[in-house]
Amino acid sequence: METRPLDPGEIALAPEQLRELGVGALARVALEIGFGGAELLLALAERDPETVFIGVEVSRKRVAKAARRAARLGLANVRLVNAPAQYVLERVLPPASIAECWINCPDPWPKRRHSHRRLFQGELLDRLTAVLAPGARLHASTDDPAYALWIHKLISAAPGLENLCAPEPWSKQPPDRPATAYEVEWLAVGRELVYFEYRRRLQA
Repeated sequence: METRPLDPGEIALAPEQLRELGVGALARVALEIGFGGAELLLALAERDPETVFIGVEVSRKRVAKAARRAARLGLANVRLVNAPAQYVLERVLPPASIAECWINCPDPWPKRRHSHRRLFQGELLDRLTAVLAPGARLHASTDDPAYALWIHKLISAAPGLENLCAPEPWSKQPPDRPATAYEVEWLAVGRELVYFEYRRRLQA
């Protein structure tokens, strides 16, 4: 049977539309926060058509561009949301609904006076932990040494998460997944990336 081509409007949703999908009732849901060019998100969706991949991004242009690419690829298992991650985690996604999450190369906001703008904050980690299902994986990366220490300090203190790289704080070995455009760019100019691998504890 011939399938109908997807429209970008079916892929790019408002937060309220995503909530109406009944995310908690879906078989397996993965999440990428701040997907940028969406190269990783779309590659993962192609690789695993049985999983629904939700991408959250504050840039409306990036969401629209990624939705067009997903439609051209016929990826019916991708949903993109133009909203702050904090809002989606608190108001949209139900508890224990996410099986896997990626946060790659978020803006490090290196100046001290801007540190409150960093994505990784204690409150966000609390919300993220709540939406991760028991045993769910959390993957993160950064090329900024100061931000790596900031992330480690926060995430290692999250009671519901366990470090899969222990006793090391992180890994320098690239994970078995496609690299993001930022990762390719930073590696090409000789920057060192670090990779965090955490798991939601079966019992908090």
